[in-house]
This record gives sequence, C-alpha cells and structure tokens, in this order.
Amino acid sequence: MASASTSLSTPLSPAARADALRRMGTEELDVLVVGGGVVGAGAALDAVTRGLKVGLVEARDWAAGTSSRSSKLFHGGLRYLEQLNFALVFEALKERKLALETLCPHLAHPVEFLYPLQKTGIDRAYAGLGIGVYDVMGAGRGVPSHLRHHGRRKTYEDFPSAKPGALTGSITFYEGQVDDARHTMMIARTAAHFGALVASSARVSGFTRTAGRITGATVTDLETGGAVEVRAKHVINATGVWVDEIQEMIGGRGQFRVRASKGIHLVVPRERISSRTGIITRTEKSLLFVIPWGNFWFIGTTDTDWALDLAHPAASAADIDYVLEHVNALLLDPLTRDDVIGVYAGLRPLLAGEDESTSKLSREHAVSSPAPGLTAVAGGKYTTYRIMAMDAVDAAVKDLDAGTGPSITEDVPLVGADGYHALWNSRRLLAERTGLEQSWVEHLLNRYGSLLPELLDLVEADPTLAEPLADAREYLRVEAVYAASHEGALHLDDVLARRTRVSIETWDRGTKVAEEVARLVAPVLGWDDADVAREVEHYVARVAAERESQTQPDDLTADAARVGAPDVRVGAPS
Repeated sequence: MASASTSLSTPLSPAARADALRRMGTEELDVLVVGGGVVGAGAALDAVTRGLKVGLVEARDWAAGTSSRSSKLFHGGLRYLEQLNFALVFEALKERKLALETLCPHLAHPVEFLYPLQKTGIDRAYAGLGIGVYDVMGAGRGVPSHLRHHGRRKTYEDFPSAKPGALTGSITFYEGQVDDARHTMMIARTAAHFGALVASSARVSGFTRTAGRITGATVTDLETGGAVEVRAKHVINATGVWVDEIQEMIGGRGQFRVRASKGIHLVVPRERISSRTGIITRTEKSLLFVIPWGNFWFIGTTDTDWALDLAHPAASAADIDYVLEHVNALLLDPLTRDDVIGVYAGLRPLLAGEDESTSKLSREHAVSSPAPGLTAVAGGKYTTYRIMAMDAVDAAVKDLDAGTGPSITEDVPLVGADGYHALWNSRRLLAERTGLEQSWVEHLLNRYGSLLPELLDLVEADPTLAEPLADAREYLRVEAVYAASHEGALHLDDVLARRTRVSIETWDRGTKVAEEVARLVAPVLGWDDADVAREVEHYVARVAAERESQTQPDDLTADAARVGAPDVRVGAPS
C-alpha cells in the first residue's frame, strides 16, 4: 500500500481545535469571523491569506446550515437573466470557472443539463434566446460551451422517461456541480493550513466593547461548556440566516435585514428516471432541477418564506408533494413518496424588503458596518461566496492598520487541488500500487484530491479501513475515520450528513450504519461505550424526527415534529 510520509495539509483534528480555542483566548486577533458556512469560511481564508491573524468560529459543524443544503451547483443563475441582472450572472459565471478550473477541480466538475420545451415556436424562441445569452456569457468559463438545440426525436433519446407527447424538443447546456458541504469544510481547512485558528462547536454568546467599539466576543465551547474571551480588532458577522440574531446581541438591527426562504430537495434512485443528462425546467414559482448525483437524482427546489426554527428547517408533506407534482408533469412513470430515499431542507438568506415574494428577492449580497469594529455580510448565492467574503474583508481592513493588501483568493487553490489532475491521470497506476479498485481510487480522488495519501496512511496502519461500510457501501471505512481525524467531524451526524451523504443516500438514512461509524471514530474522538450509545441514540432520534416532520401537512406541524430531537452538542439549541 502506497504511503505518504508527511501530512499534506493542516488537519482539522480534535487536538487542533482545542489548540485553536486556547490560542484565541490568549492572543489578540486581527479578525474574528463568526459563522462557518461557505461565506464565513471564505472570509477566514481571504483574511488569513492577506497576512492577518484570523479566528473562525462556528456554533455547530462546518456547513451545518445553508451551505450543506443547496442544489450543489456552481451556476450563473438563469432566472437572473429574466431580471436583466447581467452583472450578477457574469460575476457568477466567472466564479464558476475559477472553482472548476483553479480553486477546487477535485470537488467540482461540469454537468450537462437538458431544458425541455413543451410548446412549439415561442417556447423554443424564448428559452433559446435566454439560454443562448447565458451560454455566450459563460463561454470558456469552466464548462463546455456546447449549447445544442434538439428536436423531438433526439430529446426522447436523451430523456426516455419523458411523458410521450409532452415535449416538442429541448436545449442542452452545462453547469458546474460541487459537494457543497465538503467544499465549505475544505475552505475552512485551507484557512487553517495558512494559519487561521478555526473551531466548530464554538458559539458566540456575547460581544465585548471598549469605548463603544466591538473588541471581541465571548465564545462558548459547546463540547465542554467552557467559555473563551476572544479579543479581536474587528469581527465579521457571516452567519447567514442568523445575521439578525447576532445583530441583536449588540443592541439592535443593522443596515439590512435577512429573510429566510426555504428550499427542499428530494433524493431518488437513479434508475427511477432514465435520462442521459440532468434536467432544468420552470415551475410557476421557481426553477425545478433534476440533478444527477452518482447513483441518485436530487430533485428540487421550493422557494417559500420560513419564519420558524432556523437551525433545523423542516420539509413538510406539502413541500414534498409540490416537488413530486412538478417533476411528474414531465415523466411517463410518475414518482411517488415511496421512491424518495432522502429529503433535505435549507434556508436561503435573502435580503429583505425588496419584494413580498421570496422567489423575487435579490440574491445579491450586502455588506455593512452596524457598529465600530463589526462588519456584517448577508445575501448572495453559493456560487459567489468568494466575492462576498472578499467584500466583507475589504470592509474590515479599512478599520485595521494600513498596509493590508488586496484579496488573493482568486489564485489560492483549496487543499487537495494541487496535483489533482496528475493523480487523476495516474489513477490506473495508483490502483495497481495501492491494491484498491480503480473505481475506488476515482471516488477518493474526487472527494480528497491530492490529500489521498493521508487516507492511504490510515489504511496502511489498518487494512480493514479499505473495506466499504457494511450498510453504506458507497463509502470506505477509512473515510469515516479521516472525517474525525482530519476534517473536523466531532459528532456522528457530522460524518453521516456532511463529510459523507449517507443520511440522504440510503433508504434507512444512515441508522443501520450509525453504530459501525460511531465505533470507527470513537478512538479518534475519545469516546467510550456510553458516548457511542449516546451518539447513535441522538442520530436515530434526529432521523425519526425528520421522517415525522415530512408526514406533516404544513410548516408549523413539520417544525414542531422536527425540533423534538435535541442537538447532541452541549448547550446547543435544539
């Protein structure tokens, strides 16, 4: 088995987390970033690569909120063309190219979509013009510029599951796809690699002031219950849908408000829809995506106002039926609830006050300074996280000593990106040297890139880790161990819901494999048998609560069912 003699990056290990919290309590930071979603992690990376001393804290897990529950696409946003927002589309297409070609080619790749046409003449002209403009704007920006118009025959060849007679033709084009949770975690890990102090399960419970200026925060360690007083010259609030709650801690609202919009996705087996490509179509409220994801399709999304529990948005029966109704309008063999393997719901942090309908609210972001020493950033979309992070740090450094340079993250690949293409080209030889099947080498390269030798070291020490998980055979045992030893996973849910996607890719939603995974990570996390039993109990309760919420008729009843499962973190909100 091939082995790496040294670590290829700074791991997000339990020991590194403890050291980061200790140092945050003893060293003054230039910037403390609050929020471990994609924007917060991006802001930490942006700041640390400008030469600043940076801390990053997240109340739960990396990407535990919105940033693990997106459509998992880097895209320009077709719907923004209807708003004639060409600047936002162009900006997003530029970021798509950067992600796929430079920043994280090991995590992101092009994916082809088919836009079905259901009316003759005007449908093709209208959609063709919009997608054509989109394709021209994105030409050479990370995905093939291969827009194609197809007639009825070719459309049904590519999409055999389409309802006979429903389609008159189609248009195909490309977008970018990414595992959002892994991508966000890799950004945080890259920030740590360049010297940022990062800690999850660390919740800001208050701010400190000196002469009216924000000079730090009280951070509660949710693993121990202890508190750390963090001193910082500037604080960035990048908490997404929690921005307003953080603002209230300092005594009032900021210069903008955030409105949460819920979007849900269904996960169904790949064999239930026969299509060579993904599918994008319109509904009366939003776009509907049918996204290929390994052996599955992700189908979504909704776009509805949400004013209930922000930590655990719940998908109701009405949400699920809405998605099924609209995808079934295209299908010969309609999907039913029995076809749904998994469901996930997320909240978009939209800037409030522009329109009563959340689907029309702007995805553009805003940065403000609601108090001396504090910057808030909100809005935007996953694809443009790097721009949002850059703008937030630009605002923060105005408040710091002169001499801090501009953002350089456009040229900073995430850990695992350097050398990825060479390793991909050598995957056959890697399979021969390691004894792994080539399909497993490809799987690992597309999740870890050039960090692969770190996993091989673990396998060399314990060859049983090269075996698949017993009840989640899409993943190797080593991936669970590595999630805890290198990727910051502190709890069973972190491994099953975000480092892997077992929680939505198995019919039992990970309950059968829960104990195996808990025992694999126990030595890394210092768990005894009681800890293992508690983690499994919490995970099973969380799955049961989600299943129950998905049978409820509306948001109120779904929310009540979902919040019945308490969070496993000490003192965390349920």
